[in-house]
Amino acid sequence: MHFVTLWHECAKIRVMPKLVDHDQRRREIAAALTRLIVRVGVEGASVRAVAAEAGWSMGAVRYYFGTQEELLRFAVTLQLSEVPLRLRRVHDTVPAGPVRAHAALEELLPLDDARLAEARVWLAALGRCRIDPTLDDLRLTGWQGERYLARAAICDLVGTSWPTRPDAPLPEPLEAEAEALHVVVDGLTMMGASYPERLGPADTRRLLGAALSHARARLTAHVPDSPSVAAGRHPDPS
Repeated sequence: MHFVTLWHECAKIRVMPKLVDHDQRRREIAAALTRLIVRVGVEGASVRAVAAEAGWSMGAVRYYFGTQEELLRFAVTLQLSEVPLRLRRVHDTVPAGPVRAHAALEELLPLDDARLAEARVWLAALGRCRIDPTLDDLRLTGWQGERYLARAAICDLVGTSWPTRPDAPLPEPLEAEAEALHVVVDGLTMMGASYPERLGPADTRRLLGAALSHARARLTAHVPDSPSVAAGRHPDPS
């Protein structure tokens, strides 16, 4: 083919613009932030460091997130939106009762690499809340979600349905047990994320199981006719 003809034929080709999935790019940047926080903490997860971790330019990262705070907010918001999806699967696939209570609470604990990363990002965000009040709504949302799940676990122990409202306290003594369980889960999360060499997944599951068993024993004295509390023992988490 003559060169001029070839030139004209090439000119007819329309190069389609590459479609960019902006939501996926934000998720990739958030994943890079998470990896950095796990390795070096939030102080070392600057926008420049996140760009290098993601393999992108500073300008590309700043197109989506102008500051580290914006990026951290997105990562935590993404995390807070994904946990309920896992809990819904637990609710829908695990039979109601102590087994489901244990399985649901495990979703908040650093029992594998993914949940360890989630826990460290969450703890980093809580630390930033002290100096960045714009993150305070996430702190309160997280607290409410954890308290709801503790209430749901107590409901499973006594054989009732999970609460329909996230902000409604349970009747006593159930609410007191939910409060105590909330504290236990927070403690296991902090210890497991901060000292994984001291508190591994097996011990974390064992301690969670013990807390549920003790709560169940206390509730048996108050709700002796509950079919779930009165029957059987809590499963061995190992």
